[in-house]
Amino acid sequence: MNPRTDTETGSFPLSSMLINFRPLWVCFVQNRWVLAAGLLSLLLVDFLQLVIPLIIKEAIDLLVMQTGPTRGLLMKQAGLILAMALAIAVFRYVWRRLIFGHSRVVEMELRNRLVAQIQTLSPSFFQRTPTGDIMARAINDINAVRMAAGMGLVALIDGSVLGMAAIGFMISIDLRLTLISLIPAPLVVILTRILTRRMSRGFETVQKTFSDLTERVREAFAGIRIIKAHNRESWEYGRVKEQGERYVAENMSLARTLALFFPAMTIFTNAGLVVVILVGGRYAILGEITPGDFVAFISYLNLLTWPMMAMGWVTNLLQRASASMR
Repeated sequence: MNPRTDTETGSFPLSSMLINFRPLWVCFVQNRWVLAAGLLSLLLVDFLQLVIPLIIKEAIDLLVMQTGPTRGLLMKQAGLILAMALAIAVFRYVWRRLIFGHSRVVEMELRNRLVAQIQTLSPSFFQRTPTGDIMARAINDINAVRMAAGMGLVALIDGSVLGMAAIGFMISIDLRLTLISLIPAPLVVILTRILTRRMSRGFETVQKTFSDLTERVREAFAGIRIIKAHNRESWEYGRVKEQGERYVAENMSLARTLALFFPAMTIFTNAGLVVVILVGGRYAILGEITPGDFVAFISYLNLLTWPMMAMGWVTNLLQRASASMR
């Protein structure tokens, strides 16, 4: 599997990615009811997340207008928000249990197929293929497919539905403010795409280094008698140490990219929030939108953070998994 990755060959066309995922279709068909229940729970969570800002909007407008007794109404709305929060927790557990459980089933099926295939290979294959390389691909490639079958599916559906719905609610509040707030959105998607591609290259480098380190250690243990017989312990220790230091260095390089990802996303997403506070606050003061509209709009903008990141991330997940399936 994975003779060349997406970072080496560029982006895969959608048709090629779907063809590479064809062997997994059996797992998806077998788990169709589990997946359907998980996706339904995911959509219910999205729906409840979209309704809560509307309840907050009504509560704030009720406080501002003060048209009558508000205590009972506010308590009722607070109770609704609490009930929805509990429902979100329950359904979120359900979709994670079902969808991530499905991805583990896919992983198990792939590992069983891999072991069955390895047992049919000729001795010449194992002579020309390092053991460490087989072990690394059995771990990293299958993990990439598992991530696509689980988190990739969630990011694709959740990001699309939640993002489009949140934008729809924002447009219903104020079209001008929506267009202004979405100015940083393309930058977030592009930056996510760039950083996730860098992370993908880092993961592939770490994978190769791990393969080399595993093979180096295996050789050392396999030839321990010869090494001790010729008093070559220091030489062999230096070889393993050098490979281990290279593995640490590649992991630190990957960690620096990971450390940059979320702060960069926070900066760009908060840039849109700053613009909304400046412009939307003025609209609220002038009476063009109500204070409740203003608070609800900010809530929907915060909900957009995950979909904007997901759009750049899910493409990379699918490409890595497609490369692994090859």
